[in-house]
Amino acid sequence: MELRALPSQFSFSTPPPTASTATATMASLTGAATSRLLPSASRARLSLSSSSSPASLSSLRCLRGSSPLVSRLFLNQRRPSMHLSAALYSGVASPKCAASDPEQLKGAREEIKELLKTKFCHPILVRLGWHDAGTYNKNIEEWPKRGGANGSLRFEIELKHAANAGLVNALKLLEPIKEKYPSVTYADLFQLASATAIEEGGGPKIPMKYGRVDVSKPEECPEEGRLPDAGPPSPADHLREVFYRMGLNDKEIVALSGAHTLGRSRPERSGWGKPETKYTKDGPGAPGGQSWTVQWLKFDNSYFKDIKEQRDENLLVLPTDGVLFEDPSFKVYAEKYAEDQEAFFKDYAEAHAKLSNLGAKFDPPEGIVIDGKAAPEKFVAATYSSGKD
Repeated sequence: MELRALPSQFSFSTPPPTASTATATMASLTGAATSRLLPSASRARLSLSSSSSPASLSSLRCLRGSSPLVSRLFLNQRRPSMHLSAALYSGVASPKCAASDPEQLKGAREEIKELLKTKFCHPILVRLGWHDAGTYNKNIEEWPKRGGANGSLRFEIELKHAANAGLVNALKLLEPIKEKYPSVTYADLFQLASATAIEEGGGPKIPMKYGRVDVSKPEECPEEGRLPDAGPPSPADHLREVFYRMGLNDKEIVALSGAHTLGRSRPERSGWGKPETKYTKDGPGAPGGQSWTVQWLKFDNSYFKDIKEQRDENLLVLPTDGVLFEDPSFKVYAEKYAEDQEAFFKDYAEAHAKLSNLGAKFDPPEGIVIDGKAAPEKFVAATYSSGKD
């Protein structure tokens, strides 16, 4: 997994969609969403009367805030005069507007689990969520100019950023789920997929919340250049420059780097890594690329152990990986995680959740929690290449 202009860690045999196909898909989704809203709006307008209940008025406000088209339906509506007592108003539970529907979020999560079992796409889904959130700039207050987890990565202009090479494949994998669960925002879907991939790969449970609002047009995408590079002249300084801008610290930088235990780098996309190794030549999934770890679909602390030892030429070590054991501050955490997987899991789960919320605008403001108490299924390693040359 990677949050930078480096390795796109997963590829698929199916060619990526053309720009026109992607545009058509987005247009059809937008049109479908609008058409679903109109009947509800019409019903709300017809039922509006002097006897309207506070609950119906709250629903109406939800409709007005949900779509510019819906809002225009009510701009010239004459508001009836009503006299509601405080007791009556407080006695009615007002429905909440929400960016995503909790039940659809749960359904989408189950679909993602099935997708992971058949496509082995854990790394690219983690990367998708990271790259949508990782554009956040803590120095910009205004949403969506501040970047962050807002679903902007679905637009072609941002998908074409060099750091996002190959992520169109992740979007293509998730589009059928988005179509099946239209009341889940793209921003939530990307972060849901990322967290689920970590958990289903054997990693820790991520304390996620949902309800992220989507940006609505490509003009709201962040400018290119906010994501990290793989081989900067001064790796430690570069990592701090990028992650400090997001409001993250050294511990979180090192913990998040540990997600490289998943995935591979493909030189045809990033210029880094080998075309294939003894660990990747036969898959699982599309063969090829160079991985950071031997079992590159299993989430554990192998990344830190392998980076520290650097004994296997088949495993990838980027400048921004090696510096974790060279920089004095980074090294404290890297050494700790190499020895203590439980400590790594704890710090990683907290850092991942924090990253997934960066820059997001939540509706409702407190977010939506869908996690029950059930733990993810016990991890079973995929069938890897034999490791024999």
